[in-house]
Amino acid sequence: MLSKIVNPKILIVGPSWVGDMVMTQSLCHALRQRYPNVSIDILAPRWSEPIIARMPGVNEAIGHDLGHGKFNLADRMQIAKKLQLKKYDQAIVIPGSWKSALIPWLAKIPIRTGYRREMRYGLLNDIHKLDKKKLPLMVQRLVSLAWPKASDTQDRLAVINPKLKVHDTIGVMLRYNLANKGGQSILALCPGAEFGSAKMWPADHYAMLATEKLALGWQVWLFGSAQDSVVAQEINSKCQDQCTNLAGKTTLSDAVDLLSMADLVVANDSGLMHVACALGCNVVAIYGSTSPSFAPPLSARSKVVTLHLDCQPCRQRECPLKHHKCMEDLTPEVVSKEANELM
Repeated sequence: MLSKIVNPKILIVGPSWVGDMVMTQSLCHALRQRYPNVSIDILAPRWSEPIIARMPGVNEAIGHDLGHGKFNLADRMQIAKKLQLKKYDQAIVIPGSWKSALIPWLAKIPIRTGYRREMRYGLLNDIHKLDKKKLPLMVQRLVSLAWPKASDTQDRLAVINPKLKVHDTIGVMLRYNLANKGGQSILALCPGAEFGSAKMWPADHYAMLATEKLALGWQVWLFGSAQDSVVAQEINSKCQDQCTNLAGKTTLSDAVDLLSMADLVVANDSGLMHVACALGCNVVAIYGSTSPSFAPPLSARSKVVTLHLDCQPCRQRECPLKHHKCMEDLTPEVVSKEANELM
């Protein structure tokens, strides 16, 4: 049994989304509660290495280039061969796919833990049955994997909010020529959402909020990936190019350090929203097609803004009713009011 091992080595097979990866830090915290001397490594897509490097309690990030949805048996066998040398005592598999459980099995890790999905019997030998009523939150479902299957006491289901470490704020400011931009207060806007447009608050609304803060002497920084650069540029254009558009121009590592400096972050339900919460920022999280009852901002310094329409949450990538009222009707005035109350 793992509980009899003094210094257990655990491999977490990590998720493929930024927000889920941030929440994985809560699982790491729970594992350290159970095993104070545990060594934790995370196997995950290579893009996630900057996030994992900032997660307290994680020993090593093991990056891979396995494409999403691709089987890549030869690559998986090669990864498993290297992992076998590390002699892990347990693997915890977060993704629900069959192939995500294959590498720990190939690596002959003795205890392989995960939820019962896609008929993974054999590949997993410590299978948890998901009780969605008992574990309504994504982060609760992650934390639960740290404990034995029959463990459902309230203290073991308690969640410690994720935390991320900051590395080099001065250096990153200098790299992006932000040291003398003026304006002591910083508003960070995260207008993108990798899942789809249904999660995105309109560019016009973001621009109105930005204009309000610019008029008060704030700096406004726009964050996002390369695919968010179009909407970020649209917002900046509506603000007469007074914002600092960083979308698609920073590494993920630098974006984390820069976000940590923001006095206020306004974001869609996205990975960067979860990053900002884990950094301890003041965060206003805007929800449209998704629900805060599943993946809320995990921070005492956050506020959720949503309209609670009958059609919410649809959980679709694009509005199935073609009107996007859950976001269009959520006015900048409402978001600004919530932001002011938060601060």
